[in-house]
Amino acid sequence: MQAGLAGMAGLTMADTAWAGQAQVSRPPLQTPAGTGPVPDEWTQAERLPLWPRGVPGKGFAPPRRAADMPPTFLNGIAEPDLHVFRPAQSNGRAVLVIPGGAYVFVSIRNEGVDVARSLTERGFTVFVLTYRLPGEGWEHRADVPLQDAQRAMRVIRARAAQDGFNPASVLVLGFSAGGHLAASLLTGHDEVLAPPTDALDRTSARPLAGGLIYPVIAMAAPYTHALSAATLLGDRPGPTLVKRRSPAMHVNARTPPVFLVHALDDPAVPYQNSMMMAEALTKAGHPPEMHLFAEGGHGFGTGPINAPAGQWPSLFVLWAERIDAMVMEL
Repeated sequence: MQAGLAGMAGLTMADTAWAGQAQVSRPPLQTPAGTGPVPDEWTQAERLPLWPRGVPGKGFAPPRRAADMPPTFLNGIAEPDLHVFRPAQSNGRAVLVIPGGAYVFVSIRNEGVDVARSLTERGFTVFVLTYRLPGEGWEHRADVPLQDAQRAMRVIRARAAQDGFNPASVLVLGFSAGGHLAASLLTGHDEVLAPPTDALDRTSARPLAGGLIYPVIAMAAPYTHALSAATLLGDRPGPTLVKRRSPAMHVNARTPPVFLVHALDDPAVPYQNSMMMAEALTKAGHPPEMHLFAEGGHGFGTGPINAPAGQWPSLFVLWAERIDAMVMEL
């Protein structure tokens, strides 16, 4: 005891207070739930089919849905679509929101409706995407999510006059595996995946900018999310396919500005995924806006209300406004 007291003799009151607090566990994070009943906002939202003349590709095989799978985790998506959420007063901008779910399901609550609510309150028109899941029998499985994301951007732009936003001011915001899809759209917006089905397919699918929230970026060990990679690419993908669907390897001068968020304690998708994307963007000459938080875990949606990670939506909006203003000045 005497040695312990002697060792603390040079500490200030603030130092000793911190030493005591360091031994106390932090209070649990108050993170929005991804499960639970389907929100009324989702069922009441206008639905826009992506492919009104018929979904391209074939092979869809409806999966068996587990009895305990939450209703807010959508799978068996034969007809991808957009759910539209409109602000009381538009700020002239729109966002394509892409929820995650390891490419096994689409999490429409915490990474869909909650995000839409947060952004519409700030004036954005929000379109939440339900996209085809690559493990549900589709041929060219590694292409169908990106094909849907490209088409979603085109459908949104076609709605600009009707919904009161600038067709040039459309951003993308993706979470987890949806972050991988958003990153793939940012780097592969002009990738030709199939012949055009109509005139809309000739519209640009390039977002003004994009937000990637705890995104999967790596498609290979040691940092990939194994389930997301296997579901997208199959069990034994060759190196060419792995590279093709690794968005950090395709960053170039045409890649739009990027906003990155990750928690350092993420147990599912290591924060190094965001670091990889940040490094590639910086090497290409346009470093991202990046926020790394000490705590948050994975799948926190709009973020815990009792921790700094819960501030990312406000930071994203400030960043988006600056990006839009800078582009408009060019």
